Amino acid sequence: MKRLMIKTLLAAAAFALAGVATAQERTFKFALQNPKGHPLEQGATKFAELVAAKSGGKMKVNVFPGGTLGGDAANVSALQGGTIEFVMLNSGILAQQVKDFEVYDFPFMFANAKEADAIVDGPFGQKLHAKLADKGIIGLAYTELGFRNLTNSKRPINTVEDLAGLKLRVIPNAINVDWVKAVGANPTPMAFPEVYAGMEQKAIDGQENPLSVILANKFYEVQKHLAITNHQYNPQSIIFSKKIWDTLQPAERKVLQDAAVEAAQYQRKVNRDAAATQLADLKKNGMQVTELSAAEQAKLRDKFKPVIEKHGAAIAATVAELQAELAKLRK
Repeated sequence: MKRLMIKTLLAAAAFALAGVATAQERTFKFALQNPKGHPLEQGATKFAELVAAKSGGKMKVNVFPGGTLGGDAANVSALQGGTIEFVMLNSGILAQQVKDFEVYDFPFMFANAKEADAIVDGPFGQKLHAKLADKGIIGLAYTELGFRNLTNSKRPINTVEDLAGLKLRVIPNAINVDWVKAVGANPTPMAFPEVYAGMEQKAIDGQENPLSVILANKFYEVQKHLAITNHQYNPQSIIFSKKIWDTLQPAERKVLQDAAVEAAQYQRKVNRDAAATQLADLKKNGMQVTELSAAEQAKLRDKFKPVIEKHGAAIAATVAELQAELAKLRK
């Protein structure tokens, strides 16, 4: 039995090596919005290293951070056309392709990172990624941006009412526009590469993002106030061009899939390990930090309920499926 098992393992290894040996020399472009040094960029770089190692150096991934190849919408369009192979972006933005992805942008959907991991790595997350194939997109794995918080240049945020009238940049999709309206602020959809300049030029008062994004992009240079709200968790999708995927050999696809899953696990650990120091670093750089009380958090949740009901109606089956999965986890 033991001898048979060893033979099987050796055969599998030989098959894998044979597949890599016949792989073509290929070079891919990988686009993302955050700058060099950000945990997402570190994840993309790790992915490139893994692809090179797993393919014996035949497959090369060039990483383009900081929005250098354009905003998310332009990147997705280029990916569908086959001129960019990889993109990493907020999973919720993919609602522009498959509406069910809007569920990832629902405020206060996940209580913690452990819940989010179980959902995106499990059948639910895989099922959503599979729906992208009809749109010319292959979903490979989920990394994370983390829990989002609010910054602005006008005033400290101690209550929900303090948000009224602020002009806030939001990710360009309907649910984000609606939740900003629900708290009395003015939503301004804007591509990420434009955000720093928008705040510097006072075209917008503020924005909302995880601490890692606020720090890595030096938003503290143009924003004074940070409110810890943790109002939304952002999984990120590593996606690939189906147009190019269809030209790859099975062994090449396996290299990319395996590298994506491994890099995603690495990236989440990097992001969470860094979180401990990010808030302290932002304070050192002059940001004044406030945190909503439990009562104010409850008021914020109440403001969001009609928004969730409105957008949940169009994807009711998906919402029900996610809530059922979360209920199992919380038992």
